[in-house]
Amino acid sequence: MAKSSSPFMNQVIEAIRIRHLSLRTEEAYIHWIKEYIHFHNKKHPNEMGANEITGFLNFLAVERLVAASTQNQALAALIFLYRNVLKRELSPIDSIVWAKRTNRIPVVFTPDEVKKVLHFLQGDYFLIASLLYGSGLRLLEALRIRVMDIDFGYQQITVHAGKGNKDRRTMLPGALIQPLKDHLERVKKIHELDLAEGFGEANLNSAQQLVLGSNLKEWKWQHVFPMRTRSEDPRTGKVHRHHILPTRMQSETQKAIEAAGIVKKASCHTFRHSFATHLLANGYDIRTVQELLGHADVRTTMIYTHVLNKGAGGVRSPLDFA
Repeated sequence: MAKSSSPFMNQVIEAIRIRHLSLRTEEAYIHWIKEYIHFHNKKHPNEMGANEITGFLNFLAVERLVAASTQNQALAALIFLYRNVLKRELSPIDSIVWAKRTNRIPVVFTPDEVKKVLHFLQGDYFLIASLLYGSGLRLLEALRIRVMDIDFGYQQITVHAGKGNKDRRTMLPGALIQPLKDHLERVKKIHELDLAEGFGEANLNSAQQLVLGSNLKEWKWQHVFPMRTRSEDPRTGKVHRHHILPTRMQSETQKAIEAAGIVKKASCHTFRHSFATHLLANGYDIRTVQELLGHADVRTTMIYTHVLNKGAGGVRSPLDFA
């Protein structure tokens, strides 16, 4: 994201980048801070506080009917603003109307449906979807994998700074070892071409760049699933080869789901739900699955037990008694 014409918003951007927050977090925080300011008729945040934050969050929940996660993101942005930009501690924020949380049972593919969807995906998209299902990765986790994160010898993948900024390891399916090796041979040729043309520097956060320096051009730091074209980093202006965009993968997956004739409300994330459910169905204990998924609380993983039994809660229909 380029610098703003507003000196105040530039202060916000600087505070975000000093703390090496992701571009997605930067975009989200700036969006909510601007929304907050506009909601209060462009009043400066330093002239506002807990009461104004409460009014804004209530507006999001009551008028806009946003999801609980969206409301929490807006609150996180405003706490960041007051704590790290304005250097103010807020008084207790009371009387918030919290957006209603929804507890939905995840949509899960059957093993046969997984095969059908994968059949209609090709190339990079097939490999990415195979990792979502075979390793239980979130979409962005799969797209952000770098060459050094794949350990073929131990058949594992290291996920760096996943959800909650946590690292973890998960399995690398044996069926993907040779396809991934062949894929990396092709990607390495693209990287060599970038180097020959004066590019090839990996796109890392500013702290990592300072530590690594010229080593950023090393093969191990490159994305496993790079875009076909190079692009400019909106924060630094440098030209890199970014990873495939999540919107592209989501679009290709939707096409494959439709081509497979599946009418469930499925998405890329359905592969991860299916990974967990199928592991539990095959007798793996819930703590192991929790660790592979990177869930902080086992209760989050337990939602997949609701999908294991046929029917609602495993109850047999009286129509099947006869």
